[in-house]
Amino acid sequence: MQTYFFILAALLYLACAFMPSQRRTPISLGIVVGWVLHGGALLSDMFAPDAVRVGFAVMLSSTLWISVAAYWLENRNFSLDSMRVLVLPVAALSVILPSVFPGNLVALAGKSDWFLAHIAISILAYSTLTIAAFHAVLMVLQESRLHTRPGPAAQASWFGLALDRLPALLTMEKLLFRLIAFGFALLTLTVVSGVVFSEQLFGTPFRWDHKTVFTMLSWLLFGLLLAGRRWQGWRGRTALSFTLAGFAILLLAYVGSRFVLEVVLHRVLT
Repeated sequence: MQTYFFILAALLYLACAFMPSQRRTPISLGIVVGWVLHGGALLSDMFAPDAVRVGFAVMLSSTLWISVAAYWLENRNFSLDSMRVLVLPVAALSVILPSVFPGNLVALAGKSDWFLAHIAISILAYSTLTIAAFHAVLMVLQESRLHTRPGPAAQASWFGLALDRLPALLTMEKLLFRLIAFGFALLTLTVVSGVVFSEQLFGTPFRWDHKTVFTMLSWLLFGLLLAGRRWQGWRGRTALSFTLAGFAILLLAYVGSRFVLEVVLHRVLT
């Protein structure tokens, strides 16, 4: 049954992604219904009695589930309609992935009570920084549109018109740094809890593996960006480059490495 919910949620996301922007009410309602179906199916798939399902597909799907909610809420306050074509197709793909790549169940017996809290915080950190990356992509497109003269077809397209309705670049930049600051705080909690309480959380002592190295590199990049913004006034292309690089490395930290280990190398992980 949950597979049908996943498929229906994906279809709703795709339909809402490419509806004309004038149909605000059907788009908004469609996203909400798709999000509820996505979340219900995801929760029933992730949790079993005394166990939780982990894997790159589940993590990616959870991240995009929260990202869709963040987009929907943001779009209520700011005109971010052009983000639909970025967020929703990716969300639609992420909805289907757990059915294809189910990952594996990890028993909760012997795990710390904070194990699930650590997972939730890490997903929130991923989600916040995912939306920040989408923001950065929009800002790149917005800046490019300001400095180039698009052809008549590009000017008349709904995506081009949606880009024109985005808030001013300075406002977009303020939103971006708010997201990065919040995501960095959550990522810091994820790193600290993973390093300090590794044995209590995961049952193994802390070790420097690929996931830890990539996560720390991403944390350093986002921290350097916030410090550069605070003391050197970094903005524009520098800020966008740091944001996209930090997100790409963070994506490799768990989703990318788990994809290689689970799908390419066929290893069962805990």
